[in-house]
Amino acid sequence: MKRVPGPTGHVVVVGAGLSGLACALHLLGAGRRVTVVERDAGPGGRAGRVLKGGYEMDTGPTVLTMPHLADEAFAAVGDSLHRRVELTALHPAYRACFADGSSLDVHTDGEAMEAEVRRFAGPAQAAGYRDLRQWLERLYRAQMSRFIDANFDSPFQLLHPDLARLAALGGFGRLDGRIGRFLSDERLRRIFSFQALYAGVAPARALAAYAVIAYMDTVGGVWFPKGGVHALPRAMADAAAEAGADLRWRAEVRALERSVGRVRAVRLASGERIPCDAVVLTCELPAAYGLLGRTPRRPARLCHSPSAVVLHAGTDRTWPHLAHHTLSFGAAWEGTFEELTRTGKLMSDPSLLITRPTAHDPALAPPGRHLHYVLAPCPNTAVGPAAIAWQELGPRYRDRLVGELERRGLDGFADSVREELLVTPLDWARQGHAAGSPFSVSHTFAQTGPFRPRNLVRGLDNVVLAGCGTTPGVGVPTVLISGKLAAARVTGGSGPRPAPPRRPPAVPGTAPVPVPAGADDPS
Repeated sequence: MKRVPGPTGHVVVVGAGLSGLACALHLLGAGRRVTVVERDAGPGGRAGRVLKGGYEMDTGPTVLTMPHLADEAFAAVGDSLHRRVELTALHPAYRACFADGSSLDVHTDGEAMEAEVRRFAGPAQAAGYRDLRQWLERLYRAQMSRFIDANFDSPFQLLHPDLARLAALGGFGRLDGRIGRFLSDERLRRIFSFQALYAGVAPARALAAYAVIAYMDTVGGVWFPKGGVHALPRAMADAAAEAGADLRWRAEVRALERSVGRVRAVRLASGERIPCDAVVLTCELPAAYGLLGRTPRRPARLCHSPSAVVLHAGTDRTWPHLAHHTLSFGAAWEGTFEELTRTGKLMSDPSLLITRPTAHDPALAPPGRHLHYVLAPCPNTAVGPAAIAWQELGPRYRDRLVGELERRGLDGFADSVREELLVTPLDWARQGHAAGSPFSVSHTFAQTGPFRPRNLVRGLDNVVLAGCGTTPGVGVPTVLISGKLAAARVTGGSGPRPAPPRRPPAVPGTAPVPVPAGADDPS
């Protein structure tokens, strides 16, 4: 693995999102001095927080999977996720509601899910689920260490026995076809293939290897952090500060001072100059390339994932059929993905994610009130309406969305809203997200693994990239890995690890998260 040559004693990490904070913790654990500069007033990045009328709204991800990856970052500095954040395992992980009126609770426990599938669709589908679960577990084992949690220097690194194992598992076929080998019920197939949208590819075109995302939330488990997902970056920032990091808020980077193939200092908009030995850029790719002064050449232009409209609604009531996470599917399926990724039209029959964080943390809303987060995928601004068009389109789409929620059983939703925040592709674009999409570069084959934008920068020896636009990709687990991989480029990788910290007493209502063997070797 290539690493940053020369001195790396002081590293400046640009951006205090999940990838930047994970990187900072791993660097600190490896004995580096770390300065984190963040343009916002506090940590979080995409995993931000808005306070509105007594409601605490997560503005980024609401689904937390693979928390051991976060714990690995804490362990790098001798800390523990469980010491910092109270986690609750969600049962069910999701509730899926379909246009025909049927519903299914998605359990991550194998026996519970098999029983639910049997109730929902009969014994043949239950047997198919059992085989599918085994396949997902094997797929995850074949991919994780070799193709996800790995730095790539060349596509030739793919030539490994694990590649043959992945091929033998059907990983290079199509996702919907492979899921269909186990499950004939079209509703069940959606449960294990909708995750392709996270990767920005329709299930009919996505590689079956992306079923690893389905493994993460239908087998690995889904958790809720008390205080919302934003509690995770807050805790990571606290741990980094206690481990010696210098955290600078409202510190926007204006330029990188370069000399003889290295960045020598980071200049802030305030005029301050921060000398450094290495830099990790976790900002959006366009911003990173702007600071670097050039965009790497690629055979084809980068394609971006679909975007999303998010309605944060603080209400005076809730609806008993909603779980913590509810997937509300429309009747349309393949046509929906065609609209999102090719024709650029708004979903004519939308599938929605409805999250109710106050189900497990009532303190996120005023007493007696509730918080609902409604995510509706939509085309990005390169395929669909331009960002500025959402200035007028947004309010109309909001009303259409509310009407759809009421048609799907959330009667009285419109009248129940006391506070709200609407986020559209215009808002994402204003935040600097390319193509108005918070989901960054899509995971087509040509933008995956060694073909994804690299985390090393040609022409500058001491600059590394992290975040969802680079290796390994989009999602909370992968950006945490991205930060670790960026740190490994600076430190030279993993070596012998110290003993893990003692685990604090279990908190009632939480599930244990494995503590990894330790942190990066400082050598």
